[in-house]
Amino acid sequence: MNIPIPARERIIFALDVPTPEEAIALVDRLAGELVFFKVGLELFIAAGPQIIHEIAHRGGRVMLDLKLHDVPATVRRSLLAMKPLPNIAFATVHAEPQVMVAAAEAQAAGGPPVLGVTVLTSLGPDDLGASGITKSPQELVEMRARMAREAGLTGVVCSPWEASLLRGIAGPDFAIVTPGVRPAGPPVTGDDQKRVLTPAEAVAAGADHIVIGRPIRDAADPVEAVRGIVASLQSRS
Repeated sequence: MNIPIPARERIIFALDVPTPEEAIALVDRLAGELVFFKVGLELFIAAGPQIIHEIAHRGGRVMLDLKLHDVPATVRRSLLAMKPLPNIAFATVHAEPQVMVAAAEAQAAGGPPVLGVTVLTSLGPDDLGASGITKSPQELVEMRARMAREAGLTGVVCSPWEASLLRGIAGPDFAIVTPGVRPAGPPVTGDDQKRVLTPAEAVAAGADHIVIGRPIRDAADPVEAVRGIVASLQSRS
């Protein structure tokens, strides 16, 4: 069973916007409702490390979701270069064996806590097959999660469909973070996620944190959207 976490601290809001101005406006609007914010490639390229300082200045913690995937030395040095950045709760790497070993070395040397990204939630069996991978998404997630655990990473990123399986494998002290989470209601326009559950379903399955972007960002009232998600999580506790 996953460790009890207050509902508002389970949500990681994905700041998937193109400019630092838009990102900070959302952080200012939601800082009283949320603790965690995800900074991905788009925003990090547009805003640079300063965006991390801006979020930290407002009391937020950051999931720096750059999904590093490079030769081991580059991964190790890149993670160690994050040490001066404040309030990094998690950094991410692709869950390849060499990458995860290097990431674990950086983590042990004072780098940020690292999550291994198992299989992107936009990928289904046909997508994996097109890359020559014969394992199902679930089989591949399980294999990579076991390797992440053995390497010494803090946890993994997986779809909510695999959260229950991984919780049983990894135990309560291994972080499971799930994107591909959508509140009940009409489908999100242009959604590219394939393995999804609702927030309450994802947490019930074993997720510690759930990554949610568009359902909050594109809501008529993002604050009310967050409060609705928090209420749905509290109702299951």
